[in-house]
Parts: sequence; structure tokens; C-alpha cells
Amino acid sequence: MGRVALVTGGSRGIGAAIATALQDMGCTVAATYAGNDEKAAAFTAETGIKTYKWDVGNYEACQAGIAQIEADLGPVEILVNNAGITRDAPFHKMTPQQWHECIDTNLNGVFNMTHNVWGGMRERKFGRVVTISSINGQKGQFAQANYAATKAGDIGFTKSLAQEGARAGITVNIVAPGYINTEMMSTIPEKVMNDVILPQIPVGRLGEASEIARAVCFLASDDAGFVTGSTLSANGGQYMS
Repeated sequence: MGRVALVTGGSRGIGAAIATALQDMGCTVAATYAGNDEKAAAFTAETGIKTYKWDVGNYEACQAGIAQIEADLGPVEILVNNAGITRDAPFHKMTPQQWHECIDTNLNGVFNMTHNVWGGMRERKFGRVVTISSINGQKGQFAQANYAATKAGDIGFTKSLAQEGARAGITVNIVAPGYINTEMMSTIPEKVMNDVILPQIPVGRLGEASEIARAVCFLASDDAGFVTGSTLSANGGQYMS
């Protein structure tokens, strides 16, 4: 394929799976990360994928970081907005800081990253923007008013931007994962997993990061040129919309 792809939060978990899958598809891939230098260095050593450190919630940092990637690798043709955080709390206990931290990374970060590649995609008449939302942005979740709001916002952003990008050859889509077998899920007690979480999933198991990566690769491919403004739900049937 040979295109330049940028994956935010791309050195760990779902992001790392996406980055390596895009590389396997023939892309030249860059990955951003926010804080864990050791993990990022290990990821680069293992895969050869260059990693770049900045906060996606900072517009100027995104502008400078993308400029550096394009100087190093070439124009970004595929953007995967994967970086995300949780700051869970019941709403009556949620602090303004918890609210704003989620908004800054999960929603403002999608704007900051996309805005800084959009002009180049328009000029070249080609682009793929894929944002990782969540099942909880579709159905809501207790103690995640902040997180669910950002992930629902990402869907609205995508539907709107898809209309603007269509005639310029840019597709804009969402992948909305359900429960995925990541480090975070491994901390859940076995009883909670077996008695509470798995019974909600009709296929009877957690998803794998590689399954999300394959969905992203399709949407990022030339074959997906007629797919835009879509939300691809990958949740094992837990929520159907």
C-alpha cells in the first residue's frame, strides 16, 4: 500500500495492534504516545515503528508533532485517532478536572489531530480518518458520563466531517469496540468477568485487539472508498444499533 499512517496512542494495547496491522498492510507507520517512554522504546525496538511523544489534547503540540512526522516520513494519508483515557466516577462525585481531562484527550484530541492533517488530505484528494469510539459512546455507562460524552461526540464529529470530506476523496469513519482483551481488562476479578461481563456478550468472550485492528485496516484501505460516515460496531453483539 505504501501510505503513511499515524496512530495516536499507538505504542500499547489496541493502538499497538492497529499500528502493527497497518505496517503489515504495507503502510509506513508512526505512533504517538503520551507518557510511557519505556513501553514506547520497547515497541519501536520490536516493530521498527517510530514513536513520537506529545499530548493530543494540546493543539500546538499536535501541529508540531505532525509536522515532524511528515518531515521524517512524508504526508500523513491515514489518521487513526485511538488515544483515549478514562476518569470514571459517578456524576455526583465527578470533579471538573475529571470531566475536562476526558474531554481534552478523547474529544479535543480528535479535533486537534484531524484538523492538522485535513488540509493536506484535501489538497491531495485522498485521506482516511478512523476514530476509535466505544460501545459506551453508543449506549452510555454508569460512572462514565465524561467518557461516554466524548465517545458519542466522536461519532457526531465523524458523521459531520464525512460529509465535508466526501468530494475531496477523504473518508471518515468510526470503530466502536466493546470489551476487548487488554491489560485494563486483565485487572478485573475473575468472578466479575464470568458472572457480570461475559454474560452480556452474546458471542461469550472478549474481543481481541487484533480484531479491532483488522476493522481499522479495512476502513483505511483503498477498498473502503465508498464507506464514510459509518460506525462499525465490534462488540460481540453486546449492543446493536
